[in-house]
Amino acid sequence: MSLNFFNQFLSPSLLGLPLIALAIATPWLILPPPTTRWLSNRLLALQTWFVRRFTHQLMQPLNLNGHKWAPILTALMLFLISLNLLGLLPYTFTPTTQLSLNMAFALPLWLTTVLIGLLNQPAIALSHFLPEGTPTPLVPILIIIETISLFIRPLALGVRLTANLTAGHLLMQLIATAAFVLTSTLPSIALLTSLILLLLTLLEVAVAMIQAYVFVLLLSLYLQENV
Repeated sequence: MSLNFFNQFLSPSLLGLPLIALAIATPWLILPPPTTRWLSNRLLALQTWFVRRFTHQLMQPLNLNGHKWAPILTALMLFLISLNLLGLLPYTFTPTTQLSLNMAFALPLWLTTVLIGLLNQPAIALSHFLPEGTPTPLVPILIIIETISLFIRPLALGVRLTANLTAGHLLMQLIATAAFVLTSTLPSIALLTSLILLLLTLLEVAVAMIQAYVFVLLLSLYLQENV
């Protein structure tokens, strides 16, 4: 049987039932449930500090109307980080390598920001299609370009997250396969390849966190233009 490196991105199934729903629901089992008790736990304290710092950094450029989005964006950030990091474990599946799932996150949230801008401040929202001081012959061209750039935003969000995670997983599998093949013939080269794989794994952990942050940060920037 020939080795297919893209099999790792197929949705797993058990007895004919897809397990992607289980993979998506797993991060919520890691996060502690809300409670009214005072808990002095280092892990919870670190998590609370991270959430507060991230929320403050994310909401700082927005006005008070945009602060209503803080719970949604913070929960999305934690959810994406958990999915990306859990997908790095052996014998696991990364749902965020599926473009359909990422588009399901990006498209509704982007569309909501656009509708908020059109409902609350239609003049300012429509003014983004035509910058001030544009020469008259360039007006139709700029309107078409700005319209295309507006509608390509959710696609860019989904493709960016999918492409970065897919490329990292493929590179890790290629290097791991090379290290396994070289173990019996060239042990020293295999050891060096394993060291490269370890460094790449650490880099992929950083990429998993950064890409989740970039995804939510771009959504907040789109929201900033419409509130």
